[in-house]
Amino acid sequence: MSSTRETPVRLTQFAHGGGCACKIPPGELEDVLGTLSPTLPVTGGIPLLVGTATGDDAAVVVLPGRDGATDRAVVSTADFFTPVVDDPYDWGRIAAANALSDVYAMGGRPVLAVNLLAWPRDVLPFDLAREVLRGGLDVAAEAGCHVGGGHSVDDPEPKYGMAVTGLADPSRLLRNDAGRPGMPLSLSKPLGLGVLNNRHKATGERFGHAVATMVALNREAAAAALDAGAVCATDVTGFGFLGHLHKLARASGVTAVVDTAAVPYLDGARDAVRAGYVSGGTRRNLAWVAPSTDFGPADTDTRLLLADAQTSGGLLVAGEVPGAPVVGELVMRGPHSVVLR
Repeated sequence: MSSTRETPVRLTQFAHGGGCACKIPPGELEDVLGTLSPTLPVTGGIPLLVGTATGDDAAVVVLPGRDGATDRAVVSTADFFTPVVDDPYDWGRIAAANALSDVYAMGGRPVLAVNLLAWPRDVLPFDLAREVLRGGLDVAAEAGCHVGGGHSVDDPEPKYGMAVTGLADPSRLLRNDAGRPGMPLSLSKPLGLGVLNNRHKATGERFGHAVATMVALNREAAAAALDAGAVCATDVTGFGFLGHLHKLARASGVTAVVDTAAVPYLDGARDAVRAGYVSGGTRRNLAWVAPSTDFGPADTDTRLLLADAQTSGGLLVAGEVPGAPVVGELVMRGPHSVVLR
């Protein structure tokens, strides 16, 4: 399950947080975004189909077809974070898979990415930065997505990610506001990435199965969801399973009921929680969703795992997806957005 493989430089020691756990807390972010609204009029006849209103995974505009051509949706997103693992190549792969995931979560296909790199040039050798970028290139190539340059800055803390553009059929998008009562909930990757990454940062232990989970693309899960006729989905990243499910239920005007016994976890995740390897981001996630959640019989460890700040987690789909366990269902809106059973 793990090893203590030596690495010349422990990248995680140069970061105040790891991976998506370094996100600004969702409550604070919503307070800021709630005071802002677009000030420029829409020009050029290109409508914004998905923006900030529903807190979805990416922005979407529609390019009207000409001369009988079908309309196309352009999906745009950006995601970057501090080192989540010590191995630079693995970090690059994880960050790229995580950025591409936002396009898959909208039902799109990534076609072009640009790198976003912050590097402490006087502290860490550029050979490590090269490995980070190589990891990103390899995962983008696996996704069939071009990487066309990017932007870099000198920064005291290393950060890496991508801005990604994708294409989608505007009539077959996966949105987080399209959930309806009666829809089952499927989860394509197990939880527990955050606590295992936090244990890695603290101890140097390497969890190969966690790395394999994070570098796995959500391409097949998105395709399976679309083939099954799903219209509602989100990916599970820094706000945790509960946070992203709360956003989906709130945007859709429903309540999500979760069968906690059906939720899958990575080997070692519960042990890591018991040992105290819980990030501040996870605890902030739990505090944020608490007023909107009926925790039922769930114990403290289970609550923390359900709020665990994931990095490059799976898709949470309102619908049955082959190969993904059903972990709950959407019901008529009640006093809570999420209910644990």
